[in-house]
Amino acid sequence: MPRIIVERSFEQPLTEEQLKATEARMTPCLDLYRVRWIRSFWSADRQRMICEYEAPDAASVTSVQREAEAKFDRVWPADVLGEQ
Repeated sequence: MPRIIVERSFEQPLTEEQLKATEARMTPCLDLYRVRWIRSFWSADRQRMICEYEAPDAASVTSVQREAEAKFDRVWPADVLGEQ
């Protein structure tokens, strides 16, 4: 299944509480669109985040983000380098 990347940026550092609230809203949407979260990277200043998903397409991941009211800048399909 394709890998999809979501880029996020925040004007103020994201708090743990905000992150948990977004995750709670997103969880029911993931199964609905057949999207699986793989991992996320959070910048040290907590103002940027990159999230990796496995999904049928970028539109599915975009739908999850919008329905969960998760802030995002871009969603794009990716090829994995170095994976065996």
